[in-house]
This record gives sequence, structure tokens and C-alpha cells, in this order.
Amino acid sequence: MKKQQQFLRNISYTLDIIVILIAYLIAKKFSYTVDLQYFSYPFFFLSIILWFIMSIFSKIYFEKRSNKFAEEMVQMIYHSILFIVSLSSVLFFLNLNHKFPSKFVLVFANILTFLAILSKYAIRKKIHAYLNKGIFYDQVLLVGSAKAAEEFIDAVKKYYYYGYKCIGYIDEHDQLKKECPYLGNLNDLNTILRTTEIDEVFIALPTNENEKIQNCIAICDGLNVKVRILPNLSEFTSTSVYINNIGLLPVVNVGDLPLDKKENRILKRTFDIGFSLLFFIFLGIYLFPLLAIIIKLSSKGPVLFKQERWGLNNKRITCFKFRSMYKESSDIDELGNFQQAQKNDPRITLIGKILRKTNMDELPQFWNVLIGNMSVVGPRPHPTQLNIQSMELVDNYMLRHMVIPGITGLAQVNGCRGETRTTEDMQKRVNFDLYYIQRWNFWLDLQIIIQTIINIFRGDQNAY
Repeated sequence: MKKQQQFLRNISYTLDIIVILIAYLIAKKFSYTVDLQYFSYPFFFLSIILWFIMSIFSKIYFEKRSNKFAEEMVQMIYHSILFIVSLSSVLFFLNLNHKFPSKFVLVFANILTFLAILSKYAIRKKIHAYLNKGIFYDQVLLVGSAKAAEEFIDAVKKYYYYGYKCIGYIDEHDQLKKECPYLGNLNDLNTILRTTEIDEVFIALPTNENEKIQNCIAICDGLNVKVRILPNLSEFTSTSVYINNIGLLPVVNVGDLPLDKKENRILKRTFDIGFSLLFFIFLGIYLFPLLAIIIKLSSKGPVLFKQERWGLNNKRITCFKFRSMYKESSDIDELGNFQQAQKNDPRITLIGKILRKTNMDELPQFWNVLIGNMSVVGPRPHPTQLNIQSMELVDNYMLRHMVIPGITGLAQVNGCRGETRTTEDMQKRVNFDLYYIQRWNFWLDLQIIIQTIINIFRGDQNAY
């Protein structure tokens, strides 16, 4: 697999060089007012050099098997910003900005970004095709049977595009509650690595068994086998966790949340206002009246549906939605329990099904964003009744209210949408929310927005 990965990386390098050439030729054609030679070798080679230098910082050529395409798009956008700033700066210092003015550079960079994203998408789809045929998989061995091992097995089965194939596991006893062959105890690690083709070893031993972990790492290092550790950090789920070093000593830091910092809150709020205004100017002004007429003509009742939900610090907010159910529908069943929307729910109108499937019923919440009680991205706010039901059953449930709720969120783009039938379903959703809260950054918000847009066009089986 290492040779295959290097082969793919070389293809990516080559494609990017070709893309730079094509982007230059297209930009030259559209820049009629710019007096450029048919082909400028200095500009072309300078672009290649800066493109690859900036990749050291943006890491666009690093392994991305566990990344979604939205993450790769955000990474490419970040890389392009670095590239265009560095290219403009170098042209200025070399006194070449008169020959290659800003207009040309901007056109060139935008075309280059677009074509580079297309090429990365093509490579990704080709890899997925190979994975479907059983090619390009990394064969991995699990060491240990802790909870992290079970979660790893579930993850590589669900997300096949990670490209991992678990051939089995070793531990002192055969006790893993998953379909994974038991290959022996820890003493067999050396023999297994010598007799079986293993690309990577994942260690999922309890953190207090440090001697065993170090011994496994030493064996893997001696045989030049890549090793990774699956740590159990579940005890820190209520707060932010990151790892750095003091000298050669790794330290797990339990720190403040990113959105505790005022500058981060200002950045997020500024983006929310700008994004919402752009939405209303370019889409809402046309879409809202059209949807209002359709909803009004299709069934009796108001166009908008208002519902009490919990926002930042458990404060009650009024959440706006386009009405997708019949006017006489009730959120409370005969037993007095909150009734979530279900698949083929008879309360949902015909137009409501389309609105909910495409997420257009949520569009009025951009008004919530403008007035400040919601954000574009954040944990989805739940109705009051659902909050009351979940707060006693789901671990760390109330911690999701430490930040402003959002129209879309990390849980939603990872399939945690629609009805939460079990406590486990809600716990999974909360875990995604807490991960987002603990690791927030602007690029993560951008990634989630892109993934949401992709999901709208691709469809989501849990949207009903």
C-alpha cells in the first residue's frame, strides 16, 4: 500500500503542474487588457514553486483517507489563499506586478483553485472505485480490545473510504465483542508481523498498561511497521483536550474552549451576519415569497412555524421554520410524550416532505442568526420537551448549550439527523456536538457548510 500511496501522490503532483499550466492559459485568454506573451516561463515556474512551497503549510498532499471531500475543499481554499498572497508578494518584490497585474493573478488563482479541486475530486472517486473492488486497502492489526478498538472496527466498516481492512486482533484473552478474528496474545505480535503482511498496527490497550504499549511500539519499530495508538479520552469529553510536548514528554491538556475567546466569538459572529445578509440578498428575497405562496396554497395554516427551543446557556429562544405539517398537528402524543417527526409521518404535508428533504424548512432560521440567538453552524437546538427528556438520559447533554446553536452542525453532516429513536442515537449526536464545541475553528465551520450543501444535492436518508 505504501507504493500505491506514493504512486497516487506522484499523480497528484503531476496533475497539479498540468492544472497550473491550463489555468495560466485560460487566465491569459480572458485577460484581454493584459499584454502577456503567449507563454511566460518565469511566471509558470514561479507558480509551481510557490504552489508546492505553500503545500508544506496547507498540507494538501498529506494523507486524507479519513477526511471528507468538504474538508479537502476547505484545505484547498486555505492553500489557494496562501498561494495568491505569496505569488502577489513575490511579483511585487521582483517588480513584475506591472507585467502580471492583480486582475490577471486573481483570475489565474481562482481558475487554478477550481481546477485543482476538480482534480482532487477525480482522484478521490478513482480511489473509492478501487476500494470497492478490494484494491488499495491497508491491512491493519489491532492490539487490545478496549472500547476504542470496538469503535475503530465500526468506523472502518462504515467509512470504507478510509481504506483500512482489519485482519484481526491480539490480546491476552479473546474478549472483543465485534466480528474480528482473534489471532493470539501479545506475545505473538512479533511472529504475526514477520509472517503476515501488515501495513499498520493500531494499539487499543488501556492507558495504564504503559509497559505493554511500549513493548508493542518497540516491536513495530524494529520491523519498520507503522504504529498508531487509539487513546481512551472519554473521561475528558466534557472539556477541550489537546496534546503537546514538554521536552520529550507528551502532555494531555484540558483547556478552555475555543469560543471562550472573545476574538473567536467576534470572528464567528461577523461571519454569521455576513453569510446571512448574503443569503437574504441573493436567495431569500426571491425564495421566501415563492415558498410562502406554495405553503399557503397547499394547506391551511400559517406560513411560518414557531417553536420554543433552548439556546445559549439554556435560554429559551423562538425558532422559526417554514410550516411543514398540517395546522391541526400536535407535538404531544396520547401519552403526553413529545412526538418527533418520523419517516412517512402522516402529520407532514406533501410540500412539507419536499421542504424537509431539502432542508428548506430551516431557511427562516437565518433570521434567528441575524438577531443573534442562532449561528449558521453549531449544535442543532432541540425542542424544550426533547431537552427535558434527554437531559437525564444522555451523558453531558446540557454541555451542548455552552455555545450558540446552529442551523446546521457537525452531527447533521455526519448522518445524525431526523428522529432519535434511542438514547444511543441521541448520545451519538451529543458526542459530535461536544467534539465541535471543543475543537471549533473557522475552517471547521466552512467545512460543515460545504458538506451541508453537498448533502442537500446528494440527499440524506435521515431527512424526513
